[in-house]
Formats: sequence, C-alpha cells, structure tokens
Amino acid sequence: MSGSVLQLPDRVWRQIWTHLLPGTCLTEEAGFLLVSHSQLDNQRVFEYEQWIPLRGTDFTRQYGDYLELADSTKSRLIKSAHDKDACLVEFHSHPGPYPAMFSAADRLGFEDFVPHVLWRLKRRPYMAIVVASSGFDALVWTTDVGNPSQLTRVQTEAGEFSPTNLTLKNW
Repeated sequence: MSGSVLQLPDRVWRQIWTHLLPGTCLTEEAGFLLVSHSQLDNQRVFEYEQWIPLRGTDFTRQYGDYLELADSTKSRLIKSAHDKDACLVEFHSHPGPYPAMFSAADRLGFEDFVPHVLWRLKRRPYMAIVVASSGFDALVWTTDVGNPSQLTRVQTEAGEFSPTNLTLKNW
C-alpha cells in the first residue's frame, strides 16, 4: 500500500476530537501531535508519541473562523519536536456546519509556517489536519512546500478513518 498513514491510539483520537469540537464552542481550537516518521516500502508511517492540546494563552487570536498561534507557542512546539527528533502534526477545528477542508486563511498561514518548520526540523515532514463536524481533511508536506500530498488514512485500534481530500481537489 502506498501513501501516508497516521497511527495513534483510539483514546488519543477521541481526545483530539473532544478537545477540538467541545460541543457548544464557537471558536477554532488547536493542538499538535509529536510523531515518529518512517518509510515502509511506498508508505510513509507517522506514529503517535505525544498529544499537546493548546489553550487560550497559546494563541494571539482565536475566533470562530481564524486562529493564530503565539510566537512563544510556535517556538515551544518546534523545540519539543526537535528535542525528540519528531515530526509535528497540527490539528485545528472549523466549528459550524462546514465541510472538512482547509480555508484560504489556513493556506496563507501554511505559506509562512510550513517552510519554517521544515527548515527548523531538518526537513522532517509536517502534517496539518482540520476537523469539522462532518469529518476531517489532511495535508502532508515533505520537501515541496507548494505541493502537499494527501494523508491516506488515520489508523487506530478501533478502525481506519479517511480524510475528505477536499483541499487537494481545489489546490
């Protein structure tokens, strides 16, 4: 099988969704995974190491349709990944009745943040996942910042989950 797969415990997958879409929340929420990375035949495998949920003080802006990480948060996350020789996986939510795909604001943010992370983490891949009540979408960057690839699936003990791939269809 080819592509990229994210493997994590089902309890962590559920914690992520609970944190990002806590019911009546009207603001975007975020968190990051630290993951190991390996290549098996034609498949990139990202394995869970640590979940880091973000809170209000981790953001400089946090609205229903936009959030921005504080510089200190970015530095802390990159340092944590660097110290553990890990990759970063960004998670954030789009609350409301929207399809699961990255917004134009998300894509603008990637233009600055992804090259910086790839450089700081010595070209280790970077992944971003956006969740909505309708599902999730995901992008993976390895070397070419302008051309992310899709995440094939998320795999837990409870099953496999596929992204919408709506963002890449409109890239």
